[in-house]
Amino acid sequence: MLDVQQITLAFLEARLQVHPDVVRYILEQGEPELIERIIAGVPDHAIVVSAQHIPGMTVTRDGTRFLTDPSVEVVSGSAGTSGPINGTGDYLHYFRDRYARLGGMIRSRCSTMPIEALTRSNRYRQEECTIIGMVTEVKTTTNGHRIAELEDTSANIPVLFRKDRPAFSDAERIIHDEVIGVKGKLSSDGKLFFAELLYRPDIRIDNTPFKSETPGKAVFISDVHVGSDTFLAESWSRFSNWLADSDYSYLLIAGDLVDGIGIYPGHENELTIKNIYEQYEAFGVMMRDLPSRMKIIISPGNHDVVRGAEPQPVLPDAFIRKFPENCVLVENPAMVNLQGVRVLMYHGRSIDDMIGLIPGASYDQSGQMMQEMLQRRHLAPAYGRRTPIAAGRVDRMIIDPLPEILHTGHVHIKGITTYRGVLGINAGTWQSQTKFQKQMNVNPTPALAVVVDLQTLIPETFSFA
Repeated sequence: MLDVQQITLAFLEARLQVHPDVVRYILEQGEPELIERIIAGVPDHAIVVSAQHIPGMTVTRDGTRFLTDPSVEVVSGSAGTSGPINGTGDYLHYFRDRYARLGGMIRSRCSTMPIEALTRSNRYRQEECTIIGMVTEVKTTTNGHRIAELEDTSANIPVLFRKDRPAFSDAERIIHDEVIGVKGKLSSDGKLFFAELLYRPDIRIDNTPFKSETPGKAVFISDVHVGSDTFLAESWSRFSNWLADSDYSYLLIAGDLVDGIGIYPGHENELTIKNIYEQYEAFGVMMRDLPSRMKIIISPGNHDVVRGAEPQPVLPDAFIRKFPENCVLVENPAMVNLQGVRVLMYHGRSIDDMIGLIPGASYDQSGQMMQEMLQRRHLAPAYGRRTPIAAGRVDRMIIDPLPEILHTGHVHIKGITTYRGVLGINAGTWQSQTKFQKQMNVNPTPALAVVVDLQTLIPETFSFA
């Protein structure tokens, strides 16, 4: 039986050093002749034998090894992760977890102090310092200034963002329940904090995304809405045939697989399939028609047959009987690892809230909404609005760890953005304009798929309209 010393000596005799990941790989395989095959394939100029010298092997940023046949590691959001809410005590843990983790990201960039320590001591009056808190209220004054009530675990204080100061442009985009840091000075009476700079958890400006060392491409779509009378069956057929002729490895679908039942008043009048089980059967048949070599990663949305509160669990077994074996079911949100490239899948219902809270935001700007999420490092910062949240002891809507790709849907309008190294993708929908969207003047961009090369992270859009 091989051991580490034998493997290392074999490479040294060939005047080569060997990476520990390669040693582990050889030990796992248990084939002594594998050493000779690896050495024979090492280029003449190489000094250290690493994963890149072994066909079909690569290593992720955290050292996990896997073969390059399509494989999916569910980093977070696997089946059973979303548990029940056990009482009001969980809400306290939920917001404390949010404050601690997002506040920690801000503290890594500046020195801060508790609000209570600031207000209780006269020594900090008129002295510049930084505080961190969760926004409990925000409003605009009659003079056009912005006031936000900030709360940490010790106390709370109103913060004034004057319209003639540098922080005001950022303050206009402050929304309820996000965690921010503010640099400024306390008023002479200790009752008001004058802001000069605003900090968000944000992404480091020098963030460098991980890229796959081996070939692989992923296709991104969302909002299929099977069962709706506006589902684009002919476009989907063209898409299915196109996938059959491709060499793509992954298909990721970010929610609203079917149109559902009773989602809004009069919904039943806009359905071609009025039985929820039959909607999922039809979707399953569509998945079976796709290449079996692909891994299909599926998360739910607000039209799917799971609880409305986020995080949403995976689809129940009763509805996925027609799904093929190459489907990987995850929760909403979920993070998956494709050849070392991390993809955060989130259907995107919170975009409704953000559009209502951020001045100038609209459904035509899904790319900007993804940037707003990344800056706050949170998928749904505003609590208690149109997006129902199932508050557990841990806030699973926090964006941590940082992905290479953020994949959303919900708004039915294509948006692609790159923000500090993170690629944001919203591919639109497979449903033409509904009656409700026509009333709201929402113009969808249907029958699109976005393909990303995992070695370059460059997106390319294809139309099947």
